[in-house]
Amino acid sequence: MGLGPGVAAALLALLVPAAARGPGTAACEVAPGGRFDCGPERLLSRAGCEARGCCYRPGPGPARGPGPPWCFFPRGYRSYRAENLTATESGFSARLRRVAAAFLPGAVDVVRLDLALETPARLRFTLRDAARPRYEVPLATPRVRGRAAAALYGLQVSQDPFGLVVCRQRGGRVLLNTTVAPLFFTDQFLQISTSLPSHFISGLGEHLTPLVLDTAWTRVTLWNRDMAPVPHVNLYGSHPFYLVMEDDGSAHGVFLLNSNAMDVLLQPSPALTWRTTGGILDFYIFLGPDPKSVVRQYLDVVGFPFMPPYWGLGFHLCRWGYSSTDITRQVVANMTAARFPLDVQWNDLDYADAKRDFTFNKKSFRDYPEMVRDFHSRGLRYIMIVDAGISSSGPPGTYKPYDEGLKRGVFIRNATGQPLIGKVWPGPTVFPDFTNPETHEWWHDMVKDFHEQVPFDGMWLDMNEPSNFVEGSQDGCPNNNLEHPPYVPGVFGGRLQAGTICASSQQYLSSHYNLHSLYGLTEAIASHNALLRVRGKRPFIISRSTFAGHGRYAGHWTGDVGSDWEQLYYSIPEVLLFNLFGVPLVGADICGFMGDTNEELCVRWTQLGAFYPFMRNHNDHGTRPQEPYAFSPPAQAAMRNALHLRYSLLPFLYTLFHRAHSAGETVARPLFLEFPTDPNTWAVDRQLLWGGGLLITPVLEAGQTKVSGYFPAGTWYSLAGDSTIHSKGQWILLPAPLDTINVHVRAGHILPLQDAVLSQLLRASAHLDGVLLEAVTVLGVTSPPRRVLANSAIVSDFSYRSDTQVLRVPVSLPMWEQFVISWS
Repeated sequence: MGLGPGVAAALLALLVPAAARGPGTAACEVAPGGRFDCGPERLLSRAGCEARGCCYRPGPGPARGPGPPWCFFPRGYRSYRAENLTATESGFSARLRRVAAAFLPGAVDVVRLDLALETPARLRFTLRDAARPRYEVPLATPRVRGRAAAALYGLQVSQDPFGLVVCRQRGGRVLLNTTVAPLFFTDQFLQISTSLPSHFISGLGEHLTPLVLDTAWTRVTLWNRDMAPVPHVNLYGSHPFYLVMEDDGSAHGVFLLNSNAMDVLLQPSPALTWRTTGGILDFYIFLGPDPKSVVRQYLDVVGFPFMPPYWGLGFHLCRWGYSSTDITRQVVANMTAARFPLDVQWNDLDYADAKRDFTFNKKSFRDYPEMVRDFHSRGLRYIMIVDAGISSSGPPGTYKPYDEGLKRGVFIRNATGQPLIGKVWPGPTVFPDFTNPETHEWWHDMVKDFHEQVPFDGMWLDMNEPSNFVEGSQDGCPNNNLEHPPYVPGVFGGRLQAGTICASSQQYLSSHYNLHSLYGLTEAIASHNALLRVRGKRPFIISRSTFAGHGRYAGHWTGDVGSDWEQLYYSIPEVLLFNLFGVPLVGADICGFMGDTNEELCVRWTQLGAFYPFMRNHNDHGTRPQEPYAFSPPAQAAMRNALHLRYSLLPFLYTLFHRAHSAGETVARPLFLEFPTDPNTWAVDRQLLWGGGLLITPVLEAGQTKVSGYFPAGTWYSLAGDSTIHSKGQWILLPAPLDTINVHVRAGHILPLQDAVLSQLLRASAHLDGVLLEAVTVLGVTSPPRRVLANSAIVSDFSYRSDTQVLRVPVSLPMWEQFVISWS
């Protein structure tokens, strides 16, 4: 039943007792798509399965792998019973008592359930060990007093076996139903399942995936990993948040605030199972009711995105292999000579002395500080890479970051209490523990010292999963239950320490086993705060490793993508998903990072990349050059057009970032966010919107000069002003020669544009004083105007084209005042 303000008296009506059944024949009659695995940690024989009180039905598919499990829970399988449901200030609490044997060690006998009715559209419930404290994610979330009235959700608690049902108050649609399978709560294995109201589920990053996840027996693993993006593998970030579209266009979201290694299993009934290896179960349910509201409600919890500086939205250029200041300067000169806009020049690890952070090579980069100052004098900004590992092999007194860090106790420790030694680019390395407040002070000091030598403008945080070239440490890892837990999620490499440091290593707040996936986030927070103190301006940080809440402090690039058409396509859902995760400053390496690109791919990637919120061309060493000036004159002209298009749209892009920062909106957004009641939009991930009004339809395949795009119902004008589409909600084939990217404006939207060269002016002066609006272009004016007024004054030199129905009004109006343009 629904919970209103006067619900305390009727509390026990919430408890819905369920008849407990053994695995009799009827209880085992479960459709294959609705079977929940009774052997999560190992393959069970019939005898082993039935010993657990489960059903055994061998099927045509593999005994292990995608497909219905052979050993599954019968209906009504008992694990916990709910008792003592009582009203609290914020909602309700209950005790859950274990009533059946657990298969895995360390079972928790009594679990405390807390339900908090935080806002009318947000419900939180936590499951904790009632007897002893456990690790909880140190993410600051809203503190709410009291209980929300007039909630959009109704609640039921099932007593035995325990389960929770969350439904919409209007219409009663069930959004969450954990009675479908038993709850497990042991020291290192926590599992809870729910039905889903539809197959349209999106989120659960970071993976190389379409926008809509496949519910046909898909396992999604979260455990941050240095891994060149391929499908079905855990990648650099963890975002345990999903959004579901419901049949009527409503949407809801679920966030599990847990940072341990986890699997999320999707199955066709449809249903979802969370399996995590530690911490607590801390869920937020967001009721929307539309998808935009779901995203904003999620960001209310994890934090709104930071506001990037204007220059950060320009074009960035980088390459591993700019091996000297001479070469780096030449790249900038070549860009200028070829008339390409460039706002930010970068260097990879080439600048560093022996690949060590906070140093520079005194030979090949001898004039490094002067180079950066020269860039500044031309209006450019400069960013360099910073790796997580700190070189530990130099003689004492020769490398301040290590010497000082050792003295201040800021490095992650191994089981014996000594700094854990791994291996990254400089050789033997130690790893700063960014959960320690002292590490933030040490990091600030290192950033400040280096900035006093080289006045860089932002930081590029790499290798911060953290990545490690030896497994665990140079001395291996202990043989204990943190390194070898009873359940290991589907991590690449099969072991938690694969490609990273020992799970049992110790950090200030807890073990690395608990904190691993927070490494990039905690480093981003330390770097954000250090840059703010050192530069006194809005920080600009791009990080590879991320976790929920990352967007408050930094952006993200999608890592070591291959130079191929498949990766070009996958970059769109990746960018869209990170916008849903609250990390709008995101982009893929334009033209691809790994392997040789080709001219056609690079042109198409630059056209799409002009609409990544973060636009950077970056390339691996040893591969063919891919700077815009490295291609034929026609290719250069196409790339120049794409860059000029982006630069003309920068005021609009900057406005979208301000909306994201101040109101929890998205910058690049999937079509379903804007058109949720049109089911045709739900799976569209080969197009993207900027805000609600600009639709981008790129070419994503070789040799194509036409492209099909979906246009939701309404009127759409080509940004070039040469065509109009009146759509009923349909797919439309568009001409797309190699020099063209299709961009359409939705009727009813206003886009602030600038002359592409104006960016220089805005860079030189940090505010809009004195900037005048020079022209207003109106699309879709159906009949020729006889008279045009700007703030009631007649404009005599307006122009109108009847073939395209475009009206152009030259004006000279101050940007900081309201104005009215009218015509008759």
